[in-house]
This record gives sequence, C-alpha cells and structure tokens, in this order.
Amino acid sequence: MDIFEPSSLRGPSDRASRFYRDDLSMSRLHIQRAVDNISSHTTTVFTPIVEVVVNAIEAIEEANVSDGVIKIYLKREAQKELDIEENESSVIDVSISDNGIGFNQVHRDSFDTLYSDQKVERGGKGFGRLTCLRYFSDVSVESTYQEDNRFMTRTFVMGKRHDFIEHENVIEAEKSQTGTVVCLKGEKDRRLPKKLPTIARNLVGLLLPYFTTSGYTCPRIELLDLDGGSPVVLNDYLGSAQAIIEEVQLPESTFSIEGNFQTYDFVVRVFRFFSPQSKISKISLVAHKREVTESSLASYIPEFADEFYDAVDGDLARGRNYILKAYVFGRYLDENVQLERGSFSFKKENDIVFGISQTDIEKHAAELTKAAVADQVSTRQTRKAENLRYYVESQAPWYKQILSSVDIKSLQHAATDAEMDTFLHKAKFQEERKIRNEVAQVLSSDASSDLIDRASDLASKVSDSSKDELVHYVALRKQVLKLFERSLELTIEGKYPSEEAVHKVIFPVKTDDDSVAYKSHNLWILDERLTFSSYLASELPLNGGNTQRPDIVAYGRPVAFRAENEASNPVTIFEFKKPGRDDFCNVSAAEDPIEQIVRYVNAIRRGDYKTPSGRDISVAQGTPYYGYVVCDFTSKVKTWLHEVKNFKPMPDGQGFFGWRENINLYIEVISWDKLLKDANMRNRVFFHQLGIEGV
Repeated sequence: MDIFEPSSLRGPSDRASRFYRDDLSMSRLHIQRAVDNISSHTTTVFTPIVEVVVNAIEAIEEANVSDGVIKIYLKREAQKELDIEENESSVIDVSISDNGIGFNQVHRDSFDTLYSDQKVERGGKGFGRLTCLRYFSDVSVESTYQEDNRFMTRTFVMGKRHDFIEHENVIEAEKSQTGTVVCLKGEKDRRLPKKLPTIARNLVGLLLPYFTTSGYTCPRIELLDLDGGSPVVLNDYLGSAQAIIEEVQLPESTFSIEGNFQTYDFVVRVFRFFSPQSKISKISLVAHKREVTESSLASYIPEFADEFYDAVDGDLARGRNYILKAYVFGRYLDENVQLERGSFSFKKENDIVFGISQTDIEKHAAELTKAAVADQVSTRQTRKAENLRYYVESQAPWYKQILSSVDIKSLQHAATDAEMDTFLHKAKFQEERKIRNEVAQVLSSDASSDLIDRASDLASKVSDSSKDELVHYVALRKQVLKLFERSLELTIEGKYPSEEAVHKVIFPVKTDDDSVAYKSHNLWILDERLTFSSYLASELPLNGGNTQRPDIVAYGRPVAFRAENEASNPVTIFEFKKPGRDDFCNVSAAEDPIEQIVRYVNAIRRGDYKTPSGRDISVAQGTPYYGYVVCDFTSKVKTWLHEVKNFKPMPDGQGFFGWRENINLYIEVISWDKLLKDANMRNRVFFHQLGIEGV
C-alpha cells in the first residue's frame, strides 16, 4: 500500500476489479461550493488532519485491534536552496495510515453520503471530510478491508463537483491485513509549521482528550517525515519520563450552569504544557473528545498572560517554564457543536436563545483553573497592586482617592504606565458617574431625610473627585514647564530652537481661541489672567489676509480681572524672539519687537482691526495696553534697551520696562529664563501642597 499513490491510480491491474458507479437519479450537491463556504475563522489547516486521524482511531476501535498504529507522513517540497535559518522546507502533502477496519461497503456508502448518520452516536456530523478540500487541493484514499472472507482493496479520489467518490476501483488485495491510507495533497496556503515538533505539539493539543480519557487507551500515533528521520510519537508527550504535558489535579473540577430551564454540568481538566511555544495559557471547549474552540485564560484572569515556572524539588536552576491549558467537557457542548467542529451554535456572549454563552462557560472554568497555580497568581496580583500604587504615588497622584477602592482584577498583568493610566482613568470615570447618579437620586427624592442623611457623604465624594481633577491639572502644568525648559536648551547640533518651537509650547501657532479651548494652551506661563481671555490670536492676521500679526494678542475677559466688558479692559500683546537671537537690535532691523507692538497698538486704537468672528474690538482713549517681548538677554540686547530704547531695568536684572504714555502702553522685555523662573515660582506652592514636586 503506497502512502501517497494509490495502486489503482497508477495503472491497470491483472486482478479482477469492480468499478462502482451509481447511475440512479438523485439530488445533486456542488461539493466545491460547499467547501468554499467553510469558514477559516472556525477551522485551521489542522482541522482536516485531526478529522482523518479521528476517523483512523475509530476504525481501529471498530476492528478491535489491540496494537493499533496510526502514522502521519509529511512530504515536503523540493528545497531549492539552503536556508541557514530554516533548513526544513514546506510541507505539501500529509498522508495518514492506520490498521483499522478499512473502507468496507458500509464505510464507503457513509463517505458517499452528506450528513451521514453512521457515526452519530460518536458525535459524527457526516461533514468533516469537506474540510480536507478546504485546505488541500486533492484527497485520495486507498483502503484494504475484509468482505466475504476475502481481502479487497478499494481506491478512489474525493470529487469536487457532484460526486464524493470518483475514479473508484476495487480489486482483490495483495495482502491479508486491513487498513487505510488517506492522502491530503497540495496544502494550499503553506500554513502548516515546518518543524516536526511544532506540528506534533499542535496535534497533541487538539487530540489530548483521546490520550487522557480514563479507562481508554489511544492507538499509537506517530509523526514522521517521508524523507527519513526518527518518528515523533504523540503518545509520549504524556505519561512518560520525557513527557512535556502533565495533568494537574484540581480541588474542584466540576461546575453547573442553568440555561433554558435546565441545569447543565461541566467538567474541567487542566494540563501543564512545559517549554511552551506560546506564553499564553488557554482554555478549550471540547465536544466528542475534540477541541472546538480555544481562548486565552488571560481574558478572564490577567495573571495568566505570562508563562509559569516549575522548580524541580525546589531547585530553580532545574525548573521548566510552562503554560496551562484547561479543557472543558459537557453534554451541552456535545449537543451544540457546529458541523465544522470549529464553533458552537450558542453565542460568544449573552446568549438569550440557548441561555448559556461561551463566555459563561469559560468564566466558570477559568476560576477553577486558577487553583492550579494559586500561589503564583496570588504573587502576581500582589506585585500588580504594588506596581499600581507606585505608579500613582510617583507619577499620577491625582488617582490617590480611588486607589483604595479600585478593583484591580481586570488590570493587565505587568501593565505598562500607559495601561495603568487608562485603567485608572476608566475607574475614575465610572466612580464619577456613580457619584453623579447618586446626587441626582437624592435631589429628585421627595423625602427630606434622604437629603439630610446622604448630603454630607456625597459632598465629601464630590470634593475628593474635584481634588483629583485639580491635582491632575497642576501636575500637567509641571510637565509643561519641564517641556518648556527643554525647548529653550541647545539642540544636539549646538543651535537654539526656533521661535516657533518655544511658541508652540505656549500656544499653537496660526490659531485663535475660537479653535483652541483654554485647556489646550499654556498661556498661564506668561500670565495667569490670559487663561480666560475673551479673545486670543496666535500668528494670525487680526483682519485676515496679509494684515499685521503679533505673536499673541489677548483681550481680557471681565470675569477674569475686570468688572464689565467695557473699553477699559486691557489689551495684551506678546512678541517672541528666538533664544540666542539679538539681530533685532540692529539700527536697520525690520523686526524691532518694541516698534512692532507700538504699531499693533496704534492700529487697534484706530479701529483698523476686527476679531476673526467679525466683532469690533472694544477700545477707547483710556484703554490700557500691555506689551511683552520675550528674548534672550545678550549684552547687545541689554545695551540696546538701556541706551536706545531708554528702558529701565527690573530689580532682578532679568527684565526691562518702559512706558508710552501717549497711547497708554506699558511694555516689559523679559528673558526666557525669567519667564520660566516666574512660572515655576507661581506654581511651586501648588506642587508642594498637592504633593507632586517629584512628579
């Protein structure tokens, strides 16, 4: 019996032969269309291999063979050139042989019948053979069986149009031993792993229930390359000295769930997979001894996201890494498995029709599985809580109020700072929403006792929440000041940043406060009052087009520092000069910042400009104007301010001021260092009081 070329397909035989053909009229099925409809989301390239292996197991059981053997041969494509990284070539054909009962007439007719009920008691769907053509180009069968005290050999190929069996031939067998070879030819997408141990691990995981069922002995299953080499015996993965899979006994291994007015029982069996290829522990739902779905245990218990470690006799150096895989069995799963055996009829979550969802089952199983590594899970949870506390204390103190009440079960194991911040932000939002709902309930209640009894407690919660917001806002200010300080330093090329670079830290360029919310700019660095100015424009012409544009112009909002919105509100104008630059002091300079501010003020006083929204700028003869120039104080700048502009030095030596009485304009020229120093000084008390000096 050739494992890749059935004898009847290689040429005529001298033996008496019988060719089976059904000439009866019948309803027709387009096989390839049915194959194309098989979802790749619920099946994999291993699905047809497992299907054939399970059929081989059942054939051996039916033949009552005590020394049953199944051999899985891999045929690889010719290797065109040597690849140092990956010396195995791709698998193109897979052939599965067994010494079972063979394709007698009963089995032949079952294969030729869609949705055959021959194996319905075993959970057979009569559909699995279609998955072979989903992942392989061709399927051929050569089988020897016994009939009327004679041994016969049947060969055929699986059709792709209207007949499941094509080119069928039956001849008298050359030997008196039953068995079958199924060849899956032409793996379509090259999805099979190249390494033999990797393929073996996958098959063992999918067939594990056959190896571990109490009171049942699985036939010997070997995996080997057609080109030679030692076979890998799948049975040896368990129960031997070299075993890399072992079962873990759970304190409790069963659970029940009620659905659709009846209770279903489930059994969980957990196995350690040593030296795993994946670090993620899994949970598998099983139907009729076959794995159907596989999910991450970390979805339910984050501490399962990393592999575990088993120290041999307490010796860490001799230990091995492992993951857990939990298999769930139950009548509910057997009854609701889909045809392709890659999914169930019930939904993943919130199943109203069946009453029990996949998530319901996996959640219960995950809790039982946790007992298999209870000590390591507990250690990881403690470490996770410590990491979260350290993150809050060192980087996010605005979350201190919720830290003691937050449930960290759903936080990812070994979470990054960003993941912890997202987790805490979500928890804080949920807490604030809960507080708002409680406040609304109290205020809507007619019972005055509710208001009296709960008002104090709710007021405290609201206060704590507001305090967290304040801490967050002030902490952000500290980070902005650090960023601002960096923007003033020399670059790695030994140059100062451009004006735009430092400008952007304070206020986005070419924008106004119609497009930038007050939380999105950092004008408090210049002056706290500017945070709530009624109009701000940055690098935008005041009237649009090509009119003059100051770096920042601000019109004071009354609620911030004036009683009414009148012409007496101040107008504030800023001009920034690149750190290290002083060429604006030259006599012929066109960018004299002081004269620029004067021109802006005169234009505003004349009524030349409107705001971008078309509003008149409300000014009068007595409207005060404040001008600020921010630059580096080189000796040239200091001489220019004192001798040319007649400005007076400030007591700290970090600035100069001047007064243009005729237009009510007060101008300060300050250094970048002074701007940063003053902003730090104004905010330092907040940093100290809120305990975020080190943030």
